[in-house]
Amino acid sequence: MTTFTSSLPDTLLEELNKKASQLAVPKNKLIEKALRIYLDQLNKAEYIQSYKQAGQDEDIMNIAEEGMAEYFNQIEE
Repeated sequence: MTTFTSSLPDTLLEELNKKASQLAVPKNKLIEKALRIYLDQLNKAEYIQSYKQAGQDEDIMNIAEEGMAEYFNQIEE
């Protein structure tokens, strides 16, 4: 594991200290979990944005519609 040093605003550090004490969890574990959750949320937001962009791309929509038409034909057979 790599060591990482950072500066935090005093108020945020106070909140971190309080919450770590309340939960009886080391501060680094609390930061690690919070960072993992935040990075997962960023990844989800990127994924959602890519689908929104694909929904506006005419070529992709045409391919999707052709695929759905083929799917419906297969179901009917």
